[in-house]
Amino acid sequence: MIDAKVLDRSFTYNGMKLPDPDPRMTPEEVKAIYSHQYPELATAAITGPEAAGDRLQYSFVRAIGTKG
Repeated sequence: MIDAKVLDRSFTYNGMKLPDPDPRMTPEEVKAIYSHQYPELATAAITGPEAAGDRLQYSFVRAIGTKG
């Protein structure tokens, strides 16, 4: 018999671990929540999920570009 298990999610940005505010939210919704605290997340890309032990790891990656 195979047991199905829901994996916890974790999010990282710029080396910081960010808690999952609500497992029912999509990664895009989580990014929108954190963009209030980190405005540069508004244009960040989401990478993942990657399996990391017993959790799924998502990363917010800042868009690279120039201002002006």
